[in-house]
Amino acid sequence: MKNIIRRIPVCTFLLGIVLSSNSSAQTVVTKVSGGWIKGIEEGPTLVFKGVPYAKPPVGPLRFMPPQPAASWKDTLSCEKFGSPASQADSQGGLKGSEDCLTLNVYTPTTARDAKLPVLVWVHGGALTGGSGMGMNGHAFADDDSVVTVTINYRLGVFGFMYLGDAGKAYQSSGNNGLLDLIMALKWIRQNIAAFGGDASKVTVMGESAGAKLTSALLAAPQAKGYFNQQILESGAVQCIRDTVTAKGIRQRLMTELGVSKPADLLKISAEKLIAAQAEISNGAQGTNYFGPVIDGAVILQDSYQYILKNRNDKVRFLIGTNKFESKMFMGFDKRLNHPDSTVLYGWFGDNYRYVLSNFEAEAKKGNADSAAIKVLNQYMYQMHSYRLANTLAQAGSHVWMYRFDYKRDGTGATHADELGYVWFLPKQNNLNQTELQLAGQIHQTWVNFIKGKAPGEVRGLQWPHFVAGENNIMVFDTVSGPVQLGSVYNDKASPSSCFMLK
Repeated sequence: MKNIIRRIPVCTFLLGIVLSSNSSAQTVVTKVSGGWIKGIEEGPTLVFKGVPYAKPPVGPLRFMPPQPAASWKDTLSCEKFGSPASQADSQGGLKGSEDCLTLNVYTPTTARDAKLPVLVWVHGGALTGGSGMGMNGHAFADDDSVVTVTINYRLGVFGFMYLGDAGKAYQSSGNNGLLDLIMALKWIRQNIAAFGGDASKVTVMGESAGAKLTSALLAAPQAKGYFNQQILESGAVQCIRDTVTAKGIRQRLMTELGVSKPADLLKISAEKLIAAQAEISNGAQGTNYFGPVIDGAVILQDSYQYILKNRNDKVRFLIGTNKFESKMFMGFDKRLNHPDSTVLYGWFGDNYRYVLSNFEAEAKKGNADSAAIKVLNQYMYQMHSYRLANTLAQAGSHVWMYRFDYKRDGTGATHADELGYVWFLPKQNNLNQTELQLAGQIHQTWVNFIKGKAPGEVRGLQWPHFVAGENNIMVFDTVSGPVQLGSVYNDKASPSSCFMLK
């Protein structure tokens, strides 16, 4: 039985499309667990923005696990995006708010019997920046009949600062951002039917830090059952840290702030905390300083061990990396073009020795510049994604792997270059014919996967299953197709965490 939908004309702008003065859009309402909410029609899609999925984590809830959202009496306006999570602006100052636990829903219908597949987007940004509004849900909702949800979650010190030794109530503080994601998934399970979605068909997708956080769900018992698929673009479980590393980063923060006890951090203002966070992160170098923690409460053990012990062949995976991920970071930090122990320690902590040893061996073979790109690519992303894919395949899960190679200038894709092709909007792009074809290939295979099918064919060639040790993948480039890689580098001595302090 379809929902009763009340529509109220209002003048507005469609997302990305300027309407003429005599055009109008309409608002639309639906009922969720907290009460009625009002969204807006944007073209063929109904959009609800800034929907609260948890109580604001402020006051007594600061640094605490998320709590279910309170109810409201009147219809709640959800026509504007909620505030991003507290984070640093380009000068290291504060932007966003601690009151940030909202999500956005893009859907073709609010009919409860529609049973559409659901895509949940977890944004990237080093787990210290970004927001759910960074990607346009119209890409999957307008033409593909996929209910798309984009979420905010707590970042940096508020999402991942370990305070378990400041009091038992804060035992899980190092995983608040992960718990926010789990709370959002719980809310989706309870409410997505009100947006035409099927709670049994949920794909969680993230890129970079978003993929790292999404993959951490695999190590958290509390997350089991809230999703049945994952898409991990350029990220795996390498951001999960031990408490020694988490405390080491926290000590840098405390030193910057001039405090001596972890409990002293609890009352410090967001402005001061974020300024100190920006200072110790030192730009892109702090990409792996924050992340989930093996705290004995939310994450109990090494993620690979947990996955193998708790086999779940009902969850499917699409995982991949880009050809030269590291080039973007080398552009941010020019020192990486000539890596030494100092710069590598800043990026990898005590793991620097593995990276440096491999770089020096590669550099002896020839070009040091290409050796830096290759080795940093391996240790930043490639090795970790393939480790996870192999572990999941060994645990019996269906896995498909890809590599995105394309760059217009022919230099090879760097970090995040695939996003415009995944989130392809036919009416909003400046792609050439080769790129339009590539966007069609990538977007359609992603949609096939989201809808519970195999990714399918590209240029008439089937995307093969990934089998542990066989390295069958799909390469997306000017001419895309399946490839069996001869080998994938794996430094067995290097820990599962990308960044580690001892």
